[in-house]
Amino acid sequence: MENTETLLLKAQRRAREMGLPYKGALLPVEAYHILQESTQAQLVDVRTYAELDWVGRIPGAKEIELRSYPSMQPNPHFLGELARHIDKHLPVLFICRSGARSGHAAALATEAGFSDSYNILEGFEGDKDEKGHRGTAYGWKAAGLPWVQS
Repeated sequence: MENTETLLLKAQRRAREMGLPYKGALLPVEAYHILQESTQAQLVDVRTYAELDWVGRIPGAKEIELRSYPSMQPNPHFLGELARHIDKHLPVLFICRSGARSGHAAALATEAGFSDSYNILEGFEGDKDEKGHRGTAYGWKAAGLPWVQS
């Protein structure tokens, strides 16, 4: 596996190529490697508390809902909670179920001054497979990365 600096540069190039409004886009295995190798990288899981309870958690992730279950209304305190728990001067990696909400979170964070924001593409479970199931072909879980279930 490449080193952290190389992976971050690769993620930054990927984000530019994809026209994304945040610093970088990582694959789950790349994000995990960065989190293992860098004491400065911070992981923020923006899934709902229901998803965390029912589907699984990533050990060590800071859990801050972007939207709240069951209404899925935006969490009005998201940026405030982020500012209270995350150092805006260090890399912050966002994850959700599929990579969509975490991409939105990375964009919001970037606008709020978290200039070193990265989205974890594919998210925790990824898109549905050919049988309509999540977590089997794509994402953190399918990659065999650490997670726990309540």
